[in-house]
Amino acid sequence: MSDKETESRFEPAYLALHKSGELKRRADILWARMARCDLCPRECGVNRLEGERGHCRANADLVVSSHHPHFGEEPELVGRGGSGTIFFCGCTSRCVFCINWQISQTSDCPVVSINDLANMMLELQGSGCANINVVTPTHFSAHILRALDIAAERGLRLPLVYNTCGWESLEVLKLLDGAVDIYLPDHKWGDPAAGLKYSGLRDYPKITQQALLEMYRQVGTAKPDSGGLVRRGLMIRHLVMPNRVAGTRDVLKWIGENLPKDTYLNLMSQYRPTYKAHEYPEINRRLTRDEYAEAVQWAKEFGLTNVKTQPMFLL
Repeated sequence: MSDKETESRFEPAYLALHKSGELKRRADILWARMARCDLCPRECGVNRLEGERGHCRANADLVVSSHHPHFGEEPELVGRGGSGTIFFCGCTSRCVFCINWQISQTSDCPVVSINDLANMMLELQGSGCANINVVTPTHFSAHILRALDIAAERGLRLPLVYNTCGWESLEVLKLLDGAVDIYLPDHKWGDPAAGLKYSGLRDYPKITQQALLEMYRQVGTAKPDSGGLVRRGLMIRHLVMPNRVAGTRDVLKWIGENLPKDTYLNLMSQYRPTYKAHEYPEINRRLTRDEYAEAVQWAKEFGLTNVKTQPMFLL
């Protein structure tokens, strides 16, 4: 089967929900939850519909930093036309080393309408992107589903990638069941104390691991098609950090014991001390080759067979 035939036969999960009216119903449920916001596990309870801002810095205004084809994502998401990324402003976490802190730690971005967001999705499809990749989407999940419903009516047929820090509410994830084709979560921390210290996220391993199991239940293992693209499945990222602060061994052990051995895992080595990392001496340097090699060995130890590693000479 040719790549074009494979693509033509693909139908995104959200299309069935759109046709039945269920996608709009779920978007409305998520929207109503912003009145006492609990879209992320922090459940800060502010009334975003009345203009109050949550820990994520967002109210009900939809703020988007940029949208464009992105060629720096995983190859299985990029293809020839790039991954159609939409970067939202604000974030549920407070990572002290965030490389995108200029947009994640602010709400000072252009305000756009739901219809504008739908147009962005269609524009990315028209430019030849392989998917629609919503980055830091949690606090705007209601807006995304409303825009997705509009875009589907107007011909959107690309898979939806939910690109998240992994720290997600199970109730919200269940409302996304059937709307998301590809989950792209981080599993940042194996130690809850580190998750709180460096990202401001309580109970990170427990909450994220529950979320990963739910994501897997919904979309299964990521498998590339004949053209090398993933159109459905769970793709996990883990950033190896200096001095073992990420708890990498515990993260890999959990994945090996609780998910299929061929779960897609991007074991990332590109840590750089940016933003506020200089305030934490233990992470105020780049990763060493030995530290990354140790992480790769742990992945082998726990039997993980679908680990994407990065060239050691880059370190």
